[in-house]
Amino acid sequence: MLFDRFNAAAKQRIHSLQEAVVLAGHAIRFIVARPFYTEDLIQQMDAIGVQSLGIVVLTGFFTGMVLALQSAVQMRRFGATTYVGSLVAASMIRELGPVLAGLMVAGRVGSGIAAEIGSMRVTQQIDALNVMGTDPIKKLVTPRLLAALVMVPTLTVINDFAGILGGSLIAKIYVQLPVSLYWSTVWDQIATGGFLWHVIPNDFVHGLLKPFVFGGIISLTGCHFGLTTTGGTEGVGISTTRTVVTASILILVVDYFITQLLLAVLSS
Repeated sequence: MLFDRFNAAAKQRIHSLQEAVVLAGHAIRFIVARPFYTEDLIQQMDAIGVQSLGIVVLTGFFTGMVLALQSAVQMRRFGATTYVGSLVAASMIRELGPVLAGLMVAGRVGSGIAAEIGSMRVTQQIDALNVMGTDPIKKLVTPRLLAALVMVPTLTVINDFAGILGGSLIAKIYVQLPVSLYWSTVWDQIATGGFLWHVIPNDFVHGLLKPFVFGGIISLTGCHFGLTTTGGTEGVGISTTRTVVTASILILVVDYFITQLLLAVLSS
């Protein structure tokens, strides 16, 4: 009995993964196919990017402050407080900025996507789109995917800057580190971290590739669970919860593998 239940659960997960991969393939293919739903794209860019700006800035700012405060306490033992800016910049740009921005967007936007599309599914609005000859994936999924691919990296850059700015505030008040020296070490970290093709700083490669992937994960996860919603309003709630949990876990897991890959490629 236990084996049968485990086998059924495994088959369900594999089938769900297959559906998600097929959905991703169709959504990516529709990016370059007519018609283009420009108004939907702009609306989703506003919902995903502009409306998430506040929580992302707040998260990044206070994360940078905590980083600077903790690093200053440890570095003061070795008389190395001048490197606070370098540590904050490296941590925010390479890891904390992309991951925190991704998690915040997954919690706010991913749940919203799943709830919106799930409500359309249980109220048969998606069936109505099919009847009218409109492909639901092109109308609903592709604009959200494209908007996330553009706005999540943008939010990450803003999050990084907010974190570094928060760190400079703590460095000035708590460590009495000159602002010019702080920002000088920030730039030194970016400039001395290596360059891809001698053009793009490696920190930027880490900081922009990850949120690009995270944006795809968030949008496709929300759309997948929204489109597969069943069971009325209760099903919408279940889909919303599954979206946030699944997207958050995927962000953390994929972050490790991307980091491992980039370290291998950029250090070679």
